[in-house]
Amino acid sequence: MRDSITPTPSTSPAQQSDPRRVALACMVGTMIEWYDFYIYGMAAALVFGPQFFPSLSPFAGALASFATFAVGFGARPLGGVILGHFGDRVGRKTVLVVSLLLMGLSTFAIGLLPTYATIGIWAPILLVVCRFLQGVGLGGEWGGAALMAVEHAPKGKRGLYGSAISLGIPAGLVLANMAFLIMARLAPDSAFADWGWRVPFLFSIVLVLVGLWVRLNVAESPYFKKAQEREEEQRLPVLELFTTYPRQLLLAAGSFIGNSAIGYIVIVYLLSYTTTVLNLPRQRILWIVLLSMSVLAITITLSARYSDRLGRRRVYLAGSIGLLIWSAAFFPLIDTGSTVLIALAVTVMNALSGMVLGPQPALFAEMFSTRVRYSGASLSYQLGALLGGAVAPLAATSLYEWTGSSWPITVYLLAVSLISLVCVWAFSETSTRDLGDDDQDPAVKPGLVTIELPEAGRDGVAR
Repeated sequence: MRDSITPTPSTSPAQQSDPRRVALACMVGTMIEWYDFYIYGMAAALVFGPQFFPSLSPFAGALASFATFAVGFGARPLGGVILGHFGDRVGRKTVLVVSLLLMGLSTFAIGLLPTYATIGIWAPILLVVCRFLQGVGLGGEWGGAALMAVEHAPKGKRGLYGSAISLGIPAGLVLANMAFLIMARLAPDSAFADWGWRVPFLFSIVLVLVGLWVRLNVAESPYFKKAQEREEEQRLPVLELFTTYPRQLLLAAGSFIGNSAIGYIVIVYLLSYTTTVLNLPRQRILWIVLLSMSVLAITITLSARYSDRLGRRRVYLAGSIGLLIWSAAFFPLIDTGSTVLIALAVTVMNALSGMVLGPQPALFAEMFSTRVRYSGASLSYQLGALLGGAVAPLAATSLYEWTGSSWPITVYLLAVSLISLVCVWAFSETSTRDLGDDDQDPAVKPGLVTIELPEAGRDGVAR
């Protein structure tokens, strides 16, 4: 008996299979979903405490607000399992449309929620429910978008085309920052706390409609269609994933813990820390983060391109080493209160993060066979995000409250960066793998993790 979601029909003339169009469509959809996710994080740092937890102290309110933020991360692996199952069973495209709708409608609903002053305890309960649904939607987004871009990519360019998904991350953050900067200028602090914060959430419905139009006009993955023709879809993809690829799953998830934790320290906790601890203007920090996104986008593109030439592992490893080193300098630079040094700290950290994000979509896709690729890529990414990004703002807030200093936060960032570095060191090289040759590629056999790099030809392209 087939699953209840209807498989995507064969490609119609209106549907585009051109790799560049598919990559663009995936990037646009990912950008919209990350916009939704980021505006929640920014609202959690700025207004959710007094709006939904007014009876708590400022510290407890901030902690409760970041806890609701973490709920979305807890739901993301669940979304990866559920939507990954259908993505491996009935198609990438159908599930990507479902994930976009789930994420977008949940975000729009947050903009309509009454506050604690209106409906009491039901306000934070409904906020948590919406946040949970956001997490489920995003849990199936990244893996599906990554696979569509990578599986449509021309030979030798999987890293470059897959990086379109990672580019959706800074693009979504730019949109989110611009939305809050515009509202901060149009509405004074009292009006922003009362209704101004709702506008970015309500605006998301417009973006969802645009994303749907784009995604409905792309073709299904050619590798998935071939697997369907051979009747190779698994009835329980997650079960095969856990029994056949446990080591790949754990290494991939572990490799993302550090970058995820650092990313959410920069885009979520830093805004709270600099405005409440250092008493710096909110708009100044928003602009610093916003402008640093251009550097992040550049390093994502360059690192993805070089991963096609030098191998995924080399580039990913270089970025992971850089993140470990810069974690030691990040908060000491932030604590100076200097706009220039804060901008330096944020920009360099985002540049190093881009070195990891660039090759990541292609790398995660190449680690798993077609039968379980959606489940494997999604769950790897979301587990890393849960263990890294979900915990980071809570941990940073608690560590500072406990010690009154940022040095324990630095130690925390060093620890998670080291964990990821160890996992990346154990990776095998995947860039030369044939995505359709599931049975013969040694990189996907259970328990095998080699560290052999591909040879390069005269043009530097991995063979």
